Amino acid sequence: MVRFLLFLLGTLTGGISQRPAAASYGGADQPAWEGPGAATRPSRADGWPDQAASPVPWHSRAAGGERPDPAGRNGDGRRPRRRRVAPWVTRTAVVTALGLIFRRAIASVVLAALSAVLHVAGINVHLPVVRFGWPWQTVSSGSTATTDLGPWVLQKIEGISRPALGEANFTFVFSHKVSKNIGPWPCWYASTFYAVGRASATVDLNPGPSWWTPASAHYRLQVLSRPHDGKPGHVTVMMILPLPQLPQTAHDVTIDNIPSKPIDIQHSWTYPGLGCGMVIRPQFPESVLYAEAQRMAFYNSTHDLSITRPLIASAENEAAQTIRDNFIQPTVNAFGYTLDQLTVRWTGAS
Repeated sequence: MVRFLLFLLGTLTGGISQRPAAASYGGADQPAWEGPGAATRPSRADGWPDQAASPVPWHSRAAGGERPDPAGRNGDGRRPRRRRVAPWVTRTAVVTALGLIFRRAIASVVLAALSAVLHVAGINVHLPVVRFGWPWQTVSSGSTATTDLGPWVLQKIEGISRPALGEANFTFVFSHKVSKNIGPWPCWYASTFYAVGRASATVDLNPGPSWWTPASAHYRLQVLSRPHDGKPGHVTVMMILPLPQLPQTAHDVTIDNIPSKPIDIQHSWTYPGLGCGMVIRPQFPESVLYAEAQRMAFYNSTHDLSITRPLIASAENEAAQTIRDNFIQPTVNAFGYTLDQLTVRWTGAS
């Protein structure tokens, strides 16, 4: 029994003495090997033949003054990623590409601004004329010259869904009168105000399919020449549209300004006596004045020729510009043509 206890004690002692050595191998404070066979273990200076020293990181060698790897590799053997193109080169290339694509639009804007500056400075210089145009409006040399262009343009015109609006501002005066008799005495008070009105005339750009039938002769496209050898073809377009429609109700007219003070005052002979002076005061609600001015402005925008003529002219110009720039011109340019002339005529009653 004693021998068995001594055997267990020796086993436990041998296991405890070997564990720290295995855990701290390679350290600076490595203890001596204990237990049987310690004399046969190699020292730290000899090194283990089957275990190489751990590599030192590349940045540690460089910081310590050692020469870095001439191949430029990292500690894990891979080359560091290098930026091949500088950011300013990329930005310059993008700006140059955009400038080449939109060169026509840029040149038109720059020349217009330069002409305005020279005009303000009083310098008379003849600058070249460059029309504004987007890249998709340029003529392509490979455009098909045998395409029936008329139906394509008419299809674009029939797709217009919004009317054209023409606006006109005008000034006018209006009077607001309040009457309230006191017994046999007449009692009334009136003020005249100055106001600014704005009215709109509407052009129906989509009169319906029946308006554009060939029998109506409301649309005609004439091809003057076809594209050839990279040169654009030329077309003219004639259209007939309904006359612009003047405002239909007072709500189609707006009032921009009503001064708080009237420009003229009229009243009955009893004012400012105790009767009318206490019953009617020269104070009118703004909503009442606005409604009165709106009714007066609506009447002027439908009966005063000095207002209706500029209003109709503005609507006609807006309609022609919308059709030409947004529908006809891009369509004919896509097929290799340029629009030489657009003629818009008007028919019907306003």
